[in-house]
Amino acid sequence: MLHTKNIERTRAQESTNAIEKLYISMRHLFTRGFYKPMGVSGETLRKSLLLLRPEIYGSIAEDKIELDGLVYVIERLPEGIEQCQFINLTADEGYKNSHFKAIIPPKRRRNCYRIDKDQMNIEITRGRSEIYDILTHLTFLFIESHKIQERVSINEGEDFTREWLHLEDVVLHKKEISEEEKEVIIVHLGNILGRTFDEVSATYKIFSTEENPHKFFGLIYWLGKLAIKEVLEGKKRTVTFSSLLIEEIGHHIYGEIWANDIKHILKEYQLLQRPLHIISANMHSVLNSIYAKGALPKEAENHKEFELYQLLSNSDSKPLQKKVMDYASKNGLIYVKDTSGTNINVQIIDTDKINFDESPFQKQHSLEEKPVIIVMDYAFGEQAYETMDELLKPYEAANEDKVHLDVKSISIMGKAGILEGGKGDIMIPSAHIFEGTADNYPFKNELDKEDLEGFGVKVFDGSMISVLGTSLQNKDLLKFFHDSTWNVIGLEMEGAHYQKAIQSASKIRGNISEDVKVRYAYYASDNPLETGATLASGGLGMTGVTPTYAITQRILEQIF
Repeated sequence: MLHTKNIERTRAQESTNAIEKLYISMRHLFTRGFYKPMGVSGETLRKSLLLLRPEIYGSIAEDKIELDGLVYVIERLPEGIEQCQFINLTADEGYKNSHFKAIIPPKRRRNCYRIDKDQMNIEITRGRSEIYDILTHLTFLFIESHKIQERVSINEGEDFTREWLHLEDVVLHKKEISEEEKEVIIVHLGNILGRTFDEVSATYKIFSTEENPHKFFGLIYWLGKLAIKEVLEGKKRTVTFSSLLIEEIGHHIYGEIWANDIKHILKEYQLLQRPLHIISANMHSVLNSIYAKGALPKEAENHKEFELYQLLSNSDSKPLQKKVMDYASKNGLIYVKDTSGTNINVQIIDTDKINFDESPFQKQHSLEEKPVIIVMDYAFGEQAYETMDELLKPYEAANEDKVHLDVKSISIMGKAGILEGGKGDIMIPSAHIFEGTADNYPFKNELDKEDLEGFGVKVFDGSMISVLGTSLQNKDLLKFFHDSTWNVIGLEMEGAHYQKAIQSASKIRGNISEDVKVRYAYYASDNPLETGATLASGGLGMTGVTPTYAITQRILEQIF
């Protein structure tokens, strides 16, 4: 009997389609050179985002303003962007040599420059993923701003609500206000945003700083004001891509400079021909794991196991962190601050200079081997391929023989979204699958589930999906990944890109040994399938200390 397949599309299929349209649109607009996000040229982006309804952007498709998503986005965009009609995405074009002061968003390492009251320039040095990230955040921001405009305009823009006029008076005249007056404005904002007094109060506190306690009031006012100007006066907000950025993107300009800088330093310190172990991680866990015990003997005596690392993770532990760094610098650590524009700092550790009597690790290698550890800070999306691909290439200098790096192992650790379990749990991948394609990268992971058990957190193993953007996933799509035979346990943005670079360097191009060992382990920063557990719900805090240091410990044990 012939069965006809139901051709009605599921929400997961619609979401996949929406993501595909988003990326095609963004690449088209990038090639075009400019677009108006709330005009005809930005329509496909807006429609796709509204159809997709990503978890991170919460109630984007509803009339009320999405507050958690707003916090998430503003932390990743430069301060003052809500006041700018013109946003220019540029390559590194020398602004650091000008009088313009770099503005660095709290949750994204990127240099931004306020050119004048209407223009913000954002430097793109981390590849296409960074462009996608910014454009989706801007699209969300502008959709929300038009919601504000619609809620405060009356009589087709002839007048405005009483609440809006009160907010405008306070923001424009920078009035000193009492606690009672502040609460009156919060009540007004509740009406403007379609949110409760408690919700608005909580968001006000998140944005409040010592220098600018009423930052949230200004943010909402300027978002609404620019939308009003756009609708009533035709002053369209515009995003522009510089000619140099369009020419450079995808050509590994910054990754090549970054990798060459590292190889020059290895040569300078006579480490170039030593066995190398590369670790992609944060800038504290390897450093603290190796050196904290020796640098802080008194604290190590009083803080057992991972308690010492929790102490060092406190925001008020700067003096202790400096002690560890100073001690490490005298015992084999070379810190390489990035000057290439990749925003990826590096630590080079000569293990032959580590005092193993003051370290929790045992020296296993012979004197002849003397391995060197290269710790590179997190890459961003496609930037992972660019940096790893360049780093694994042989060292070449004028009038010198080519030197192939003796890379023994590459370890990738980091944060990822988990699809079962919760924040702080650990994922051990056996393969990376690239979202939107059937491209897959299976590998032999030197870490396994048993290695990470016994630390008091749950451990899962299976496939990981490398997504085009973590902020573009919704529950329907993630549920499909998890429930289907792909057996996906989590999502992140770099794994497939790293593995693609490692496989091409070891299996095809012969840049490094075919026997290179790879290790991948991630700890959960969020569970996007759980309401209230997305990235927009806040950071890991101390929950992240145990999984971070557990993974680091196992990687270092295998290296030593």
